[in-house]
Amino acid sequence: MSHRHMTEEEDVLPDYDTDIDEVHPNQESADIRALKIPSTSIATVHESGFGEFLLKAELQRAISDCGFEHPSTVQHECIPAAILGRDLLCQAKSGMGKTAVFVLSTLNLMEKEEGKHITALVLTHTRELAYQILEEFNRFTKYLTHIKAKVVYGGVPVTHDKKELAEPPQVLIGTPGRVLHLVNEGIVNFKFVKHFILDECDQMLEQLDMRNDVQKIFKNTPHNKQVMMFSATLSDDVRGVCKRFMHNPQEVYINDQAKLTLDGLQQYYVNLAESQKNRKLVNLLDSLEFNQVVIFVSTVDRAKALNSLLESEKFPSICTYGRMDQDQRIEKYKTFKKFGSRIMVATNLFGRGVDFERVNVVFN
Repeated sequence: MSHRHMTEEEDVLPDYDTDIDEVHPNQESADIRALKIPSTSIATVHESGFGEFLLKAELQRAISDCGFEHPSTVQHECIPAAILGRDLLCQAKSGMGKTAVFVLSTLNLMEKEEGKHITALVLTHTRELAYQILEEFNRFTKYLTHIKAKVVYGGVPVTHDKKELAEPPQVLIGTPGRVLHLVNEGIVNFKFVKHFILDECDQMLEQLDMRNDVQKIFKNTPHNKQVMMFSATLSDDVRGVCKRFMHNPQEVYINDQAKLTLDGLQQYYVNLAESQKNRKLVNLLDSLEFNQVVIFVSTVDRAKALNSLLESEKFPSICTYGRMDQDQRIEKYKTFKKFGSRIMVATNLFGRGVDFERVNVVFN
C-alpha cells in the first residue's frame, strides 16, 4: 500500500506527559465513501461466528479459550478488510470490540519467518490504554509463542526501555512521546514495520503537539504498510487528517449518527448545588447495588479529596490520576481490573478506551 509522507509542522519536545487531567457524533461529508452500519444489522451479525474469518488455528483456539463465540458488529465489518491488509478507518462506540479488530488481524498476518523485528506499531494516548492493549495481544498470542509484544510509555526510565528492547518484539505498543524519544535515541528501528495502528486516534490527532509526534514516527516507518485507525468519535476535520496517513481506506462508521451510548445503558441527571454533591454521592453508593463504580472528576485535587472522603465513610475506594507515579498508576489499574477494589475515583484519564468488565455504575 502506498502512503504519502506528512508535511512537517512545528518542532515539539520529543517526550512529554501524554495524559490529560483537567478538564457528537458527526455528519458524513458528501465525498466520503464509507460503510455505515445501522443497529438493525446486529441480529444478523450474531448468527455468524469467528470461524468465518478463516483466522489461524492458533488464534481460533485463543478466541475459544476467551469464551468468544460471535463477533460484534464492528468486528464483523472490519476484520475481513483488515486481514486482507487494507487500510482501515473505523468509528464505533466504546465497548464494541475495536481493539480485537487490529489485534486479531495483525497477528493473523504475521509470519514466523519475519524474524525478530518490530513489524506492528500501535500508538495510543494514555499509558493505561497502552498497557491494556498489551494484555490483549498477550492473551491472543497464547498459542503463537514466537510473537512477543512489549509496551513503552513515559514515567519509566529510558534505560529500562533500552534494556527491554535489546531484543526487539514483533509488536510495540506505546504513547507517542515516549516512542518518538526512543526513535530519536536510536533505541528502536521501524524499517520493518508493516502495520501502523492508532487507537483512539482523535485523541492524538486533535492535539497539534501529539499529532506532530505521530507524524514524525510515521515518517520513520516504511512507505508501504497497512494503516489502521480507530475511535469512538471522529469530527469531519479529524477524519480528513486520518485519511492523509492512508491510501484508499475502508471506512466503517457504526451508527455514527446515533447516540454514543451502548444499548441497555440508563442515564440520569441530578441538579445539585456544589455543597450537596458529596452527601448525595454517599447516599447513592449506600443505596445502589453495584459490582464496580467509576467516579470521574474534573481535577486532581478533587480526585484526592473525594477519595479521602469515601475512605473515611468506609467505602472500598482507590484513586488515580495522570500526575501519579507511573508504577502506582499501573498498580491501581491492575487492582481495579482484578476486582481488588470496587470504587475508582479518576480524572478523565480513564474516559476513553480502557475496559473494566465489572463496572456497572459510572458517576460524572
